Amino acid sequence: MAEFTYKIRLQKEPEGGYTVIVPSLPGCITYGGNIDEAIEMAKETIELYIESLAEHGEEIPTENNTLEYPLTVTPDISHLHE
Repeated sequence: MAEFTYKIRLQKEPEGGYTVIVPSLPGCITYGGNIDEAIEMAKETIELYIESLAEHGEEIPTENNTLEYPLTVTPDISHLHE
């Protein structure tokens, strides 16, 4: 059985709970009422996503050649608030 590792992003929602996004798997998004539930939902969602790709003969994306780097930008948007 193959093993895959993916980075996930958890975004706290104003109404409560967390939305989980898997950037390397387009459209792979789920939700959990708390962090633990969100992570468990992400595991299940990723597994189903990969199984579906495999069943359809599609390539399974990996993060092997992915670099991650935080980038800070300072766009001039002051004129938009006038």
